[in-house]
Amino acid sequence: MSRRQPELAELLAALDCEAPAAQRHLQLIALLDWVRGDDRVVEGATGRVAQLVQAAQDSPELRARLQAWWAVLTRQLDITTLLADFGFAQRTSMASELAERLRYKLLPTSPDTLDASELFMLALPHGYDARWLAALDEALIERLLAVLVPTHDGDDAGAGCANAWQRDLLDAISYCAGQILANGFAPELRLRMSEQTRAEQPFHVLLRDAESLRVEVLHPLREGDRLQQAAQRLREHLDACRAAAASVYTHFEDEGVSVGLVFRLRQLRERILRVRALLECLLSPHPAVAATRLMAQLVLVGRERRSLRALVSANSSLLAAKMAERSAETGEHYITRTGAEYLAMVRQAAGGGLVMAFTTLAKFGLYALALSAFWGGFMAGVNYALSFVLIQLLHFTVATKQPAMTAPAMAAKLKELDDDAAVESFVDKVTQLVRSQVAAVLGNVLLVFPAALALAWLIGRALGRPAIDAPHAMHTLDALHLLGPSLLFAAFTGVLLFASSVLAGWVENWFVLHRLHSALRYNPRITRALGPRRAAHWARFLRRNISGLAANISLGFMLGLAPAFAAFFGLGLEVRHVTLTTGQIGVAAATLGTDVLQLPAFWWAVALVPFNGALNVIVSFYLAFTLALRAHNLGRVDRKRIYRALRARWRRAPLSFFAPTRGSV
Repeated sequence: MSRRQPELAELLAALDCEAPAAQRHLQLIALLDWVRGDDRVVEGATGRVAQLVQAAQDSPELRARLQAWWAVLTRQLDITTLLADFGFAQRTSMASELAERLRYKLLPTSPDTLDASELFMLALPHGYDARWLAALDEALIERLLAVLVPTHDGDDAGAGCANAWQRDLLDAISYCAGQILANGFAPELRLRMSEQTRAEQPFHVLLRDAESLRVEVLHPLREGDRLQQAAQRLREHLDACRAAAASVYTHFEDEGVSVGLVFRLRQLRERILRVRALLECLLSPHPAVAATRLMAQLVLVGRERRSLRALVSANSSLLAAKMAERSAETGEHYITRTGAEYLAMVRQAAGGGLVMAFTTLAKFGLYALALSAFWGGFMAGVNYALSFVLIQLLHFTVATKQPAMTAPAMAAKLKELDDDAAVESFVDKVTQLVRSQVAAVLGNVLLVFPAALALAWLIGRALGRPAIDAPHAMHTLDALHLLGPSLLFAAFTGVLLFASSVLAGWVENWFVLHRLHSALRYNPRITRALGPRRAAHWARFLRRNISGLAANISLGFMLGLAPAFAAFFGLGLEVRHVTLTTGQIGVAAATLGTDVLQLPAFWWAVALVPFNGALNVIVSFYLAFTLALRAHNLGRVDRKRIYRALRARWRRAPLSFFAPTRGSV
């Protein structure tokens, strides 16, 4: 049952200038709700504003009540907080702002307030409010101001009203200038600005410019152009401050990105834009119209002020771009282009498969210890992490770790799709990527199975009993059944592979941002402990390998601990890494002997392997590719051209997707 919309006469009759502040604010909210209406049509809202104005013009008594109510309402509110602070974080910390936005979402706001910003968010909470405010024409705005402010009847009174509005604008400009100055002097920003902008000292003169503007507005001299000159100086110095802040982004390109610093830079930039908007209102020949347009803009600011997604997206996009860029640089090493590179990838993957065979046997050994869920998962994570790090140090590879690294390299190529030749180049890259994955998966799988089989057989011969007992072997094969939940587990493992690549990009960015490679090389305590040459060696080693180490260690612990944490919540979630899955099949086959070839469970488990590998690769690649697209801020490309070119390549040279051919690239 819908709530009855009150009539205008009821709302106007309820206006009481002597009511408590909370009641006056509720009356304002109800009046704006009536203007907004239920139809959400802009013309309807502007028509209701005209109806309100006409009702006040037709009744002197009603007009007097409205003016008295409006005078008390505006006099007791601090509008400077709305003009200068609305939309900005009270603390220069993204974590604090995140908590503040959560408070806005989860806790109700009271209308019993003297803060114009809080009342503004209560009274104009919808994006539709910005549309109908912007649609008010100049004549209607002037008529509305005339019925709200009694001093607007004559020219002199109108000038007095404008001066009151100008004083509020000047206060807001001075406050914003002070905030810009404080942020510009913050050492974490100042030290990252270019030397040229620091030498120009654009932030030093902002307060002086704001005070000069105040003098020219409130105490105009005979020369009429002095006000315009003061405003122009302020604009020029604001532009210089904006350029100085922008120079910090160049530092990010070389030295890593901090979400906290990006947040402060965005706040600084928005403060500068707010001052420019306030300045336009101050100098406008039609102050009422300019004020209405500013209110419409602030409505949109209020909408974004409540959005958690906007906060995270706006301030983490640069970090995502840097992480994608670093992953793209790494991913280029995993793409094979020639037959020699293809064979090298197979050899590297075979080495990784050999190491993973030992990992598989160690996993079964940990099962025999019968540890608790957490400690069993933790030790499994240690096993995986050590194996992945060893594979990295031996310059081997694990197939499923590649897609999350190669996807950003692919996304970077989408920037260049401006002609047919660029599309063909992109298809070449796709072809090279697919066959690189084929080579890596084949190298892993074709060696891990016989290696795990042989190791399990040797352990059985040495101990006089199988490495695992027959019931355990049958349970392993049954758990790897193609028609069971293993495909879901394989997709979940793809998510973990993607997560490890994201963490690797973040760790490398953090390592570079804090200049730890320089600290390791030159810190006196470290050089005294290790010696200058050894310290320099470790600095170079970590700078070169920190991303891989972070990816391998994090992936290992994710694979080990994810099932333990899932079990805590009653979820029977497992991981299905294609190389480990194949190794487990080999160990089970060693226990069951040649009879395993007659077991349907064995063949169902073998059938799982290609699907397992495909899901590991596809899910991790898709997530990484999507992140890279968003990080590069790429729009919608001509996908039909890409799909058409891929289909043409498949018809012309299908084998090029699996192995280098004479006509492949």
